[in-house]
Amino acid sequence: MQRSDFRCLHRLRVRWAEVDMQKVVFNAHYLAYLDIALMDYWRALALPYEDSMAVLGGEMLVKKATIQYHASARLDDVLDVGLRCERVGNTSVRFAAGIFRGATLLASGELIYVFADVASQSARPVPPTLRAMFEQFEAGGALAEVSTGSWSALRQDATGLRTAVFVQEQGIDPALELDALDATALHAVLYNRMGMPIATGRVVQSAPGISRIGRMAVHSALRGTGWGRQLLDTLVQAARARGDSQVQLHAQCSAQGFYAAAGFAVCGAVYEEAGIAHITMVRGLL
Repeated sequence: MQRSDFRCLHRLRVRWAEVDMQKVVFNAHYLAYLDIALMDYWRALALPYEDSMAVLGGEMLVKKATIQYHASARLDDVLDVGLRCERVGNTSVRFAAGIFRGATLLASGELIYVFADVASQSARPVPPTLRAMFEQFEAGGALAEVSTGSWSALRQDATGLRTAVFVQEQGIDPALELDALDATALHAVLYNRMGMPIATGRVVQSAPGISRIGRMAVHSALRGTGWGRQLLDTLVQAARARGDSQVQLHAQCSAQGFYAAAGFAVCGAVYEEAGIAHITMVRGLL
């Protein structure tokens, strides 16, 4: 078993509370590491777990978990926890697991989950959509696709995401969140393979040759996994395709690093917008 066997790898650092009197990671924590990595697996499938299971009409319940230890992890070690879906049966899903320090395999394991009704805890067939997503991910396929269009075409899905992020999560006044620019903007919504909207944004032409990207919102359970970047790249490409030479955005300061990684540079000083600290950032397109 090698790190390269896994498309999904979760990185973590061993904490003080996880080390026992022998100064190595206590054996039970390795199972916790696998559970933590499994949440990253769902994110890699573009599935916000709770919302997705509600749509699928069931839950993934653990049936069996095994660990084999090969070497010890110690305080402050940086570990990569890999998970791979090896088999999807009628009602069960089997994951292979590996925990690595660099190229060294410290532990290997297996997790078996059953798709089931939570109330009765009775097994149900794995939904075909979920089965296909496991297969597509392990084969290296794409798990989300961007749709672009007018406000009238994408309003319902874009509004749901924006309301959840800006109004409910950040406390922005709904009267400020929706504005007249929506009617003329090009909107983009990123959908997972279940057809669930997971990210949205818009681009407007603020001046000749200059576009402005805004209203970027990503489902809270899926941030930091590349889906927001896929949506942003689509909006940047839309601005380039219509011949603009520059694209701007009003970034929340907490997201400055995200936009910087996509080639945007700070322009000007910090200011307040809708009660939140922002900074203008720009990117040339020529």
